[in-house]
Amino acid sequence: MAVNDRLKRFLDEQKIEYQTLPHQEVFTAQEVAAISHVSGRQLAKVLMVREAGGDYLMVVLPAACRVDLGALRTVAGRRRLSLAAEDEFGRLFPDCELGAMPPFGNLYGLPVYIDACFPPAQDFFFQAGNHHEVVRMRYQEYERLVKPVVGEFCLHEREKSRSQ
Repeated sequence: MAVNDRLKRFLDEQKIEYQTLPHQEVFTAQEVAAISHVSGRQLAKVLMVREAGGDYLMVVLPAACRVDLGALRTVAGRRRLSLAAEDEFGRLFPDCELGAMPPFGNLYGLPVYIDACFPPAQDFFFQAGNHHEVVRMRYQEYERLVKPVVGEFCLHEREKSRSQ
């Protein structure tokens, strides 16, 4: 599977400059960052979070981070959130390989929450809907197109180890 057609069409229609970078097939965000020679702070990891009522939120974090669900609940204004398993949300992304959806929830009718720690003046990398390509574009363009809710809900590795 090549770059997701829905994403490619959207970026082309919006006249966005982007590059598709192939890499060896890998499955975790940290592996994607390493194999692509991209900083874990610039590579987006997409998580799906489920509300108690069954609705889903797309959460975008740097590859090196974990989500703080308590902080996300505050940012999203929702009381009961939990991480969703891939088998729960795979049907939401029929044109993507499981677990490789791009951070464009707006193309799938989903609200998007992104952590504020992405550097706004830098490049932004994310999986292209498959496990063997990443897309590179400017973060400012991504934010303009997706209009995500920006908040602070990222647990950085050093914060996680300090709290344990």
